[in-house]
Amino acid sequence: MLSYVPGDTVAHQLDPRSKLSFQIGVAIAAFAQPSTAWLAGLYGLTAVVLLAGRLSPRRVVRGYGVVFVVLALAPVIAGTTLGPPWFRVDPAMTSLRAVARVPPVLAVSAVYVATTPIRETRAAIERLVPGRPGQLLAVGMSLVVRFFPLVVDDLRTVRTAMDARGGQRQAVIDRARRLAVQGLDRALARSDRLAVALRARCFAWNPTLPPLALSRLDYPVLVASVLLALSPLVQSAA
Repeated sequence: MLSYVPGDTVAHQLDPRSKLSFQIGVAIAAFAQPSTAWLAGLYGLTAVVLLAGRLSPRRVVRGYGVVFVVLALAPVIAGTTLGPPWFRVDPAMTSLRAVARVPPVLAVSAVYVATTPIRETRAAIERLVPGRPGQLLAVGMSLVVRFFPLVVDDLRTVRTAMDARGGQRQAVIDRARRLAVQGLDRALARSDRLAVALRARCFAWNPTLPPLALSRLDYPVLVASVLLALSPLVQSAA
C-alpha cells in the first residue's frame, strides 16, 4: 500500500491545497478529450509529476494492483463475444481508450499520498470546506488513510496463515468465506482499539493543525490546475 514517505522533493515542498487542486484538474482533463494526442500529453504530464515526487511507476502499479488488473481486463471483456468472430476489435479499442484515462489520475493521486502527511491533508480539507462538514470530511479521510492499510495487511496475514495450513487445497468459496470472516473480525477489533485510542488521546474536532502557506512553487501548480480544469471548455469550443 502507498503511504507517506518523508522527503525533500518538489512535490513534498508544495502546499497540500495546490496538490489537491492539481489532482482535480488532472481528473477533469483526463475525461475532457479521448484523442490519442491528448492522452499522450496527459501521460507526459503524469511522468513529470512522478519525477517531481520521485515515485516510480512500478510502485504506483503495486499500490493500485487490483485496479490495474481490472482496467487491463476491461478491453478483453468488451471485445469478447459468445460466437464468431469471438473477439471484436472495435469495442475493445473503445474500452481501451476509456480505461486509458484512469492511470494518470491514479498516478497523480499516488504522488499526493506519498508526499503529503495526513495532518496536512486534514488541515487543507478543513480550510477548503468550512465548518463542521469540513471537519467531518477531514477526520474521515485521515482515519481511512491510517486504517485502510492496516486492514489490507490483516487480510494478507490471514491469507498467508491459510496457505501455511494448506488452505490452497480448499474450495475457492470456502477460502473466500474464511478470509472475509477473519478479515471482518480483525477490522472490528481494530476499530474498537481505535475508539479507545481516540478517547485516551482526548480526540477533538478542532485540534491545532499545522500552518499552511503557499510558496512560489505553488502558484505555477495552481495555474496549471485551473488550465486543466478549463480544458473541457477549450475542447468543446474547438
